[in-house]
Amino acid sequence: MADYNRYPTGSVAGGRASAVSFDAGLRAYMQRVYQFMAMATGLSGVSAWAVANTGLRDIFFAFNPQANAWGPTGIGLIAMIAPIALVFFLSFRIQQMRASSAQLAFWVYAGLTGLSLASILLNFTGESVARVFFISAATFGGMSLWGYTTKRSLDAFGSFLFMGLIGILVASVVNIFLASSAMQWMISVIGVLVFSGLTAYDTQKIKEMYAEGDDGETATKKAVFGALQLYLDFINLFIMLVRLFGDRR
Repeated sequence: MADYNRYPTGSVAGGRASAVSFDAGLRAYMQRVYQFMAMATGLSGVSAWAVANTGLRDIFFAFNPQANAWGPTGIGLIAMIAPIALVFFLSFRIQQMRASSAQLAFWVYAGLTGLSLASILLNFTGESVARVFFISAATFGGMSLWGYTTKRSLDAFGSFLFMGLIGILVASVVNIFLASSAMQWMISVIGVLVFSGLTAYDTQKIKEMYAEGDDGETATKKAVFGALQLYLDFINLFIMLVRLFGDRR
């Protein structure tokens, strides 16, 4: 009987202390991810506004009377392609980069993305852009919260969402030549569903990346990579919703 239930109080207390420590670390990690993501979104907004409302507009965009819309110039096209190359570079090289370099690359990417988003400010009314932004933020926040709190694994949706993303990319390229408004509407509807799902899925995966024993360098790189994933989800969700609900000038 002397050995029955040996050290029960200490074991439970130690387990609770460890759980509390893990939860606190996880919350701090997720807050950092969202902080990086919010800062990148703000940087993109400032960049978009600066291009749309200064002399930079005529460098990167030109008005097309036939389409009655602003489109990219040659330099503008290069500026739009550059973020795509940068995001692939950051995704594949972040493990080999210093945390400070990863952050810098992320800020540069957000700034360049904002440059291409200036076309939204030029072609849609400010009121509708603001309205859609808040709709996007609410949708993103709800889906991310669900992905963070749900006990259900979302792995089964991962491949489905990835196939949907590939389908959107292929259809978007095809529609460059077809210029079909009906196809564009369908792409936008499917895009809202896909990027809403990816927000929840990526949030759960980012949460699972957390490890209590990570050093500062590793933790920062994980936070930057997580912020990049959520930033991409939010920006693409916003673009799809603008196409559906934005009011053209």
